[in-house]
Amino acid sequence: MLDDNTLIEQAVLDQRSAADPTSSVWVLASAGTGKTKVLTDRVLSLLVTGSEPHKLICLTFTRAAAAEMEDRISEQLGKWSMMEDQDLEIDLKLLLGEKPNNDQILRARQLFAQVLEVPGGMHIQTIHAFCQSLLRRFPLEANIAPHFTLMDDRDASELLL
Repeated sequence: MLDDNTLIEQAVLDQRSAADPTSSVWVLASAGTGKTKVLTDRVLSLLVTGSEPHKLICLTFTRAAAAEMEDRISEQLGKWSMMEDQDLEIDLKLLLGEKPNNDQILRARQLFAQVLEVPGGMHIQTIHAFCQSLLRRFPLEANIAPHFTLMDDRDASELLL
């Protein structure tokens, strides 16, 4: 039987592995287990290691989760832009699992401003919003009217009567 410290250490290793931007992962976990932290760390790792903010898309199930992720990323990038060099290096080492190079440190300092300059902000949205944006961009390919509107629950109820 594993003790609590061993379980915690394994959970931290699992989270770090899932946040690794070089691996393809599927995160499946119960509520309150750190999925948003893992996804946030993954986005931060991608950004620090050279991914451009406007080329990333983050999809979640709920608007609340999307807002939470956006807030966490923005807050961390803001901290990095103002941190002492030594503290920033420690933060990045914890995130990346290895000592950051000078380019990564410089990039971390500049990311807050870069993300602010992305038109419309970073692409962090729900799966439904993403699908809707695809349908709006390619209505003919989806065989729907170009200026379609979404049906809300009230409209759906009325049609079912």
